Amino acid sequence: MNATRVFIHGLESSGRGVKGEFFRKRYPDMIIEDFTGDLADRMNALNMLLADKTDMILVGSSYGGLMAAIFACEHEERVKKLILLAPAVGLPAFGPFLDRRLSVPVEVFQGSFDNVLPLEPTREICSMVFSHLTFIALDDDHSLHRTFATLDWDVLLEAS
Repeated sequence: MNATRVFIHGLESSGRGVKGEFFRKRYPDMIIEDFTGDLADRMNALNMLLADKTDMILVGSSYGGLMAAIFACEHEERVKKLILLAPAVGLPAFGPFLDRRLSVPVEVFQGSFDNVLPLEPTREICSMVFSHLTFIALDDDHSLHRTFATLDWDVLLEAS
């Protein structure tokens, strides 16, 4: 069975941003929605959207990475893999999940010149919570402008 692939955009983006359009063109079966409001509103919308889904690969960018991480903490049995792009896991909203230890495979990509979310605190938090973690610092900024499209998405989006 194929995994259900989901992209969750960042706080000031949408499903029609650069990353959303990239995924829309290459992976037409990927679930790509717009999320608005505060975190509670966004998480409610995400939970409703994915209510009947299992075997998911979640790709979250920045605030969407926070959302994907929270969703995985709450529904680990339904998630096959997390791919987090400069995830905002350092925000206080992720605090209640810092005592979790998820075994789902997690790949984090973050720019070493990220001026929005500091690299090392993000790495530390991810290392605490995700036991099957690959953390890759890229020569890039927060949005991964230079490297996002060059990542091997066909391999990354395969179910492990």
